[in-house]
Amino acid sequence: MRTHAAARERFLLVDIGNTRIKWALLQGGRLGRQRALAYEGWTAADFGRRVFATTAAVRRVIVSSVAGPRIETDLRSAVRSRLHCPIEFVRSARRRAGVVTRYREPWRLGVDRFVSAIAAHQLARERAACIISAGTAVTVDIVDRRGVHLGGLILPGPQLMVRSLLEQTNGIQRRARGGAGRLELFARSTRAAIEQGAMYAVAAAADRAIEEARQRLRSAPLVLLSGGAAPDLRRYLRSVHRNVPDLVLRGVALYAGLSIDGPSC
Repeated sequence: MRTHAAARERFLLVDIGNTRIKWALLQGGRLGRQRALAYEGWTAADFGRRVFATTAAVRRVIVSSVAGPRIETDLRSAVRSRLHCPIEFVRSARRRAGVVTRYREPWRLGVDRFVSAIAAHQLARERAACIISAGTAVTVDIVDRRGVHLGGLILPGPQLMVRSLLEQTNGIQRRARGGAGRLELFARSTRAAIEQGAMYAVAAAADRAIEEARQRLRSAPLVLLSGGAAPDLRRYLRSVHRNVPDLVLRGVALYAGLSIDGPSC
């Protein structure tokens, strides 16, 4: 049972991906609304002004980041100047918060994937889970009902596929100018054909991975979808799934030993 003082404590949870930064306040076990912005070109002052300018007293900032050491340095500086509280960066490990990974070198497992596995295991309760995170890259990971992370796959996200074709294929950039128009599988413009091809490729790979997971686990896993490209990908997936936009933030809280109540936002 939480004390009154503990219920008032606020923690700022942060998820920094390849393109966007997402954050939300956790208080009394309840996760607030997740916010998100693209952060390309930001300085420490930008992080401070746009993310850490909250008027709420924050006990601790807890961060999952795949953006590298320069961004971590900027975040430390921003938190020190704005919030005057400790900042902690979570790291992948062999075992944490009820999840064990079978990755050969756990430190090479993206921390966003690791904390997502932790959150998925909690949400799935006694079921296995399959996690699809769709952003700049798309990852699919499976966790069995005991909390064992069995591994996953990584492929380019839809927009990365589109950019690759536009930049690396002779002549296609000229033919692909203009809007995509109405999206159909068999498109009638080059741009639409590229965008549809990318979305269907990602969705087909995810559906195939879910089916392979079902066969390996000998049961239907709870499929959780997250990431910035999730809203667009949802209508292409055939598999039954649940959209959990703040899956990484939930995992960050659990990794740090914090309680988190209720369903995801």
